[in-house]
Amino acid sequence: MPEWVVAILLGVIEGITEFLPVSSTGHLLIAQRWLPRQNDLFNIVIQSGAVLAVLVVFGGRLRQMVETRREPATRDYVGKLIFAFVITGFGGLVLDKSGLKLPENIAPVAWATLIGGVLFLLVEKPKNARGTSSATASDVTWTIAIAIAVAQLVAAAFPGASRSGATILVALVLGLSRPLAVEFSFLLGVPTLLAAGAWKTYKALRHAAPPAMDEWVLILLGTVTAALTAFVVVKWLLRFVQTHTFVAFGWYRIALGILLLLLVS
Repeated sequence: MPEWVVAILLGVIEGITEFLPVSSTGHLLIAQRWLPRQNDLFNIVIQSGAVLAVLVVFGGRLRQMVETRREPATRDYVGKLIFAFVITGFGGLVLDKSGLKLPENIAPVAWATLIGGVLFLLVEKPKNARGTSSATASDVTWTIAIAIAVAQLVAAAFPGASRSGATILVALVLGLSRPLAVEFSFLLGVPTLLAAGAWKTYKALRHAAPPAMDEWVLILLGTVTAALTAFVVVKWLLRFVQTHTFVAFGWYRIALGILLLLLVS
């Protein structure tokens, strides 16, 4: 298979799964059984491309926050985002220094994916399609912000848990509405993933020879593909959660976890 086709396919997979609560790690592990494995720099940079798509989707919301930056509600919301980012940034460095990396055996990823699916079913079961919360942006409490930050660290420590899945799940458990759970999770994910990507890119370039020009072309192709795909997926998800639960994602994660376990066996 041509390398440019592989770059596009991996970009599509990254763009679809990075922000859906379905475990991008699990999908990439499946893809790597049939597609050539890429270096860490490729995987890191295309992830950053998917993250940048969120800035475009939430452009209106970000402009609103800038325009109302002096209002107490906006300052409170931004303060919670910053504090949550500090927690995940510091915790992420600790995990990185501890030598955390993707496990060689995919069984832990499979179990994390499967368990996350079951938890979504349990959390969503008592609720109707529109949810029971009437929360507004100001109702993202400090408890919820801190819990979402911790959930990001848990997802980082247990690949397969899904960063977006873990953070959205915790927010739902604490009573936040689905649209606001998605918004806070995604807005927090932007600086978190970009900072992690920048750090890992620096480490990758420091300890290895710079990629050749044709490698950079493939990285750019995968990044653009991931960004475009993520843009479409995030816009769709924001509409979806207005009237739907995450039950379908729960069942999908269960099926994916079982498939991964079968691949292990």
